[in-house]
Amino acid sequence: MKKLTYLILSFLSTTAFAQDISSEKVKTVISILASDEMRGREIGTAENDNAANYIAKLFKENNLEYCTGNSYLVPFDYKGKTAYNVCGIKKGKSEKTLGFSGHFDHIGSNDKPGDNIYNGADDDASGITTLAGIAEYFKNKKPEFSMVFMAFNGEEKGMLGSTAIAADKNLDKIYSNLSALFNFEMVATESEFGKNAVFITGDEFSDLDDLFNQNAENGLKIYPDPYAKEQLFYRSDNVSFVKKKIIAHSISTADMSKIKHYHQVNDDINIVDFENLTLLINNFGKTLEKLTPKNFNPKYTDKVKFN
Repeated sequence: MKKLTYLILSFLSTTAFAQDISSEKVKTVISILASDEMRGREIGTAENDNAANYIAKLFKENNLEYCTGNSYLVPFDYKGKTAYNVCGIKKGKSEKTLGFSGHFDHIGSNDKPGDNIYNGADDDASGITTLAGIAEYFKNKKPEFSMVFMAFNGEEKGMLGSTAIAADKNLDKIYSNLSALFNFEMVATESEFGKNAVFITGDEFSDLDDLFNQNAENGLKIYPDPYAKEQLFYRSDNVSFVKKKIIAHSISTADMSKIKHYHQVNDDINIVDFENLTLLINNFGKTLEKLTPKNFNPKYTDKVKFN
């Protein structure tokens, strides 16, 4: 009997842990997106299209449904050419929906000799890796919330992709049920608050961080924006949804006081803290499992500006 009990407990422990995303998978995803072959993923290039297709492949592997039409690729016009956002949805127990996003484009390359590729591992392959990791975490689960995953294009050119997809009427049914959007922007490094910690832009504009922290697992914590004077809340893709009066904040770990790789060629996988990024993804997953439309219904304060 003791042996049987031990085997059962071992099985339960193994199956409970099996849902976690491995650091090897995290490294694979971010390394592909930030590879030299992607040439900095600048919008309008073949490499940017390759990145979009790779993200669509990840969404398919994680059993997401199309947000609209018959593809994960959601087209929009860029200088007379077709560019793509990538969107997938997971149906939960409720039509109420949580959104997870990041941008996959970066700034390409330069003409200087030597290393001339802006790989954009932190900015923002790390954000895409995070939302793809959350999608994988819930691959075989049915969460209380439905979940929409959006990889935006053209952020570096003025948030073009998020502006386009936020205005897409074909997604209005999703948006009408969207309770909150977590936009992951540069999460590859340890934050100034230490490991297993992120900060939220515009924390004073809603109670999202308070409600999340009340349910946070394994010591994960969202801290207030330490760079409030920089107005980062209004300078990233989340603002495209703020304008729709949808709760939308960017989540980051970037220590702006000492960061040296922002928009530099050294923003490659060498600066990524894979252990911490993996920890964040799994603890976000564990926390999101606890959230329901009853215990997580964030509201804006009267401080936010919608236009």
